[in-house]
Amino acid sequence: MKNIFKISMIGLVFALVNCQSVNYSKMFYEGVQPEMVSDKFSFTEGPSADKEGNVYFTDQPNDKIYYWDWKSNQVIEFLDKTGRANGTHFDKDGYLITCSDDQGEIWKISKDKKVEVLLKGFEGKRLNGPNDVWNDELGGMYFTDPLYERDYWTGFKQEIQHKSLYYRDKTGKVTKLDTFTQPNGIVGSEKLKKLYISDIDAGKTYVYDILGEGKLSEKKLFCEMGSDGMELDKHGNLYLTGDGVHVFSRLGKKIYHISIPEKWTSNVAFGGKNNNILFITASKSVYTFPTRVRGIK
Repeated sequence: MKNIFKISMIGLVFALVNCQSVNYSKMFYEGVQPEMVSDKFSFTEGPSADKEGNVYFTDQPNDKIYYWDWKSNQVIEFLDKTGRANGTHFDKDGYLITCSDDQGEIWKISKDKKVEVLLKGFEGKRLNGPNDVWNDELGGMYFTDPLYERDYWTGFKQEIQHKSLYYRDKTGKVTKLDTFTQPNGIVGSEKLKKLYISDIDAGKTYVYDILGEGKLSEKKLFCEMGSDGMELDKHGNLYLTGDGVHVFSRLGKKIYHISIPEKWTSNVAFGGKNNNILFITASKSVYTFPTRVRGIK
């Protein structure tokens, strides 16, 4: 009886492990390559999809925000003079939240292009330069604040010596949660109750359990790779960027690589009608890559 129970338990564990892994052949189409949509930019970053599946992204050196219209497969300018927006993410109410690092700010932008500055500093000091942001369903946001001193900043003086992860709640209260060598890409999931952060200069990506409003577990090492941007699919696979797009299973095992013919791949986001088109920002170009999976909601 004990042996039967033991064999059953082994089978159950094996089944659970298999349930957590996804065969990449079921995720990606054989022979399909990324398609360039446009190459008219200086440096693309920060893609995020609206509720219709259109993907907004930034061209930081040119101080513009564009969006990819999936119906026409065209790139359209959305906003000029963006505070040098970098990372972006749509909040639960459909506003575009931008890391506008020219003055170390975070902006809230409506679809009719009205701008509200949500955040200018922390404890009376200028932020180094907010880089990436993820909004939760409670009206709060997690954001990274590394330091990449830009040529276009005027009169900049570093006022915060640490490079950190913060949480701004719906009332505007800001809390420092953790400190890194150079925090960069960030993405989370309400469904999985996970938050991922890349410490790009340390060459590591970490994961936290989301325990409550702005409350996280101790960070755990997810994989030995840093990343500029990141995205999650519905299975919990994590997409990291740099030399193309690297796909990791939810267990932290690398399972796929998408090659991009650019010097640097900065970021990724799922968009399109069915949320299954991987939109990729890479140096002076943007690409689309159809997949068999969907981005997580």
